Amino acid sequence: MKNLKTKQFQGLNGSLLLPGDKSISHRSIMVASISRGISRIKNFSNSTDCLSTLNAFLDLGVEIKKYGRDLIVYGSGLDAFKDPKNL
Repeated sequence: MKNLKTKQFQGLNGSLLLPGDKSISHRSIMVASISRGISRIKNFSNSTDCLSTLNAFLDLGVEIKKYGRDLIVYGSGLDAFKDPKNL
């Protein structure tokens, strides 16, 4: 068996273009919301259930800007969630 070693790195940067898919849209908003920093999501699905997920994270206090089918998510980590506004 061959051992592989990598250098330690700080963070992850890059982009990935995927088709607008409901399950990817749900996961992308969740991952971006619990991350720290700014995430850009392109081709977000505008299905009713994906928009419900978007609204749920807005209710938790996550700052999200919507530009057509693109989103900018300002993630502040799990500790930043607030009590939902709409119970």
